[in-house]
Amino acid sequence: MPYLLVTTHTPIEAGPTYVGDYDSDVDLIELLQAEPSHPFGVVGYSVYCSSFAPQIVLNILEKDGWKIVGTAGTSQACIWTLHR
Repeated sequence: MPYLLVTTHTPIEAGPTYVGDYDSDVDLIELLQAEPSHPFGVVGYSVYCSSFAPQIVLNILEKDGWKIVGTAGTSQACIWTLHR
């Protein structure tokens, strides 16, 4: 079952938006124009970062057949779980 985590820091209107990790589908990463990023400073672990705002990323993913199945938030981040 393919799941995808999409995260962003507040304020959520701006971006960047983190999409997937080192094991994500290459075509999906290209669709979102995401680049590798190492936000946690952990050597050997990377996520992909899109400069698009979260709303744009979520709209692109919906057109590609993804559906939001869960959301979570803290005072500093918002997380969406999507499934296709």
